[in-house]
Amino acid sequence: MLVIAGLGNPGAEYRHHRHNIGFMAADAIARRHSFSPWTKKFQALVCEGRLGGDKALLIKPQTFMNLSGQSVGEALRFYKLGPGNLVVLYDELDLAPGKVRLKTGGGAGGHNGIRSLDAHLGPDYRRVRIGIGHPGDKARVTGHVLGDFAKSDAEWRDPLIDAIAEHADLLAGGDDSGFMNKIALATRPEKSAKEPKGESHIRQARPKDAPKLPDTGPMAAMLRKLFGKGE
Repeated sequence: MLVIAGLGNPGAEYRHHRHNIGFMAADAIARRHSFSPWTKKFQALVCEGRLGGDKALLIKPQTFMNLSGQSVGEALRFYKLGPGNLVVLYDELDLAPGKVRLKTGGGAGGHNGIRSLDAHLGPDYRRVRIGIGHPGDKARVTGHVLGDFAKSDAEWRDPLIDAIAEHADLLAGGDDSGFMNKIALATRPEKSAKEPKGESHIRQARPKDAPKLPDTGPMAAMLRKLFGKGE
């Protein structure tokens, strides 16, 4: 069984925070794949369903971000699963908005939820890092992470979350590269409107206006004879 943990903070006041994009992605997976209703268990909200024919558990820790490892660790111990059965969805400051990276293992990168998971489980689980961008100033990081998404962010956030949900079955099947390819295709910018096509070489070769015929001289006389025009 695969356990997919979306990280965030519980409570309506945090619902739209950038830090809660892991919760948003977990909710989207549950909707897309018709999982069971959310219930309380393991200090979390959990729901069950199938991804690509395999049983999966979605979990949203309700311990607050800094203690996420307590909740996820409890769930894994209950099902007698190891870190290899876990995928974690979370926000990443050091990725541009809308970018996604997937890897197994690594450091916490300053993310307190990941630091807690590492402390309880070790680092050897898969991580889906969802870029929220950096505000550019260290002093503004807390306000950025614990701030609501801007309305304009929906242009990249919603298609990205939908794509993660749609292709979660690839995560369940262990096809990480296939998952990333699908995400890249679903979120690549649309091409700008094409420039009007130039004329074909045949049309370009055609004169735009009828050439002016000579009125006098040998050429004029020849043309008059050819077309039967007398003077």
